[in-house]
Amino acid sequence: MLFLTKYISVGMWNMHMKGNGDQEPCFFLKGLQPSLYVELSHKGFHREVVTTVELGSETPADVRALLVYRWPRDVYVDPYQVASLSHQRGWQMLFNTAIDLEEPAHRTSEFSTYVFPSHAGPTPNPLKVTIPIHGRYHKPSFDGKTFTPVHIELPELLLWTKKCTPFQRLEPHTVLDAPCTASNTSICSWVKIQNPNKNSVPMSLHLPVGDGSTVRLISTGTLVVTLICCVVLCHSMLKHQLR
Repeated sequence: MLFLTKYISVGMWNMHMKGNGDQEPCFFLKGLQPSLYVELSHKGFHREVVTTVELGSETPADVRALLVYRWPRDVYVDPYQVASLSHQRGWQMLFNTAIDLEEPAHRTSEFSTYVFPSHAGPTPNPLKVTIPIHGRYHKPSFDGKTFTPVHIELPELLLWTKKCTPFQRLEPHTVLDAPCTASNTSICSWVKIQNPNKNSVPMSLHLPVGDGSTVRLISTGTLVVTLICCVVLCHSMLKHQLR
């Protein structure tokens, strides 16, 4: 099921609701300084993106976390592999579109995934998520390049708590609508934490590409070998029938 995320103006909430002397329901966000660490492990076409989120000791127990990943078309996440791993690793993933595992990079498009802790209780602190990703095949290069660079955005960290509504004076954070759970049956207003990635750098990897200058040679060689095999096979079959 597809859905659209929608940003909400925090200023409109401020005009609608003013403090009346009571403690704000979103007070914990003012001093919240979560940390988000991301690393890329393994080599080649099959990698793992490891994300660790530390919310801090002052975070209320009822706060839930959501990680939003925006993936380039050069890689894919296997939904079937994720489904078999999610319950073992304590998280569930929602895709914003169907994933074709066989298409090359130039025939696909970017996509997003939403990662939720799989249990109904408080978000683990720290929260660790390991996502296996796979590189797609690319068009052969005709300019001598043997690898193509792939850049992956760092995930966004969103927080939600039932007590933190309506939203008041959340600057510099913003508010957006996203699914409440991985089942995608309802929409909640999440607080997007600004700049939690202070200790991480954008992820990048290099995927091998074919040498376009050898396409004609390889195609000709493959055709010749195929014809020779067909001739040998036909000759063997005819010789066997004549006996």
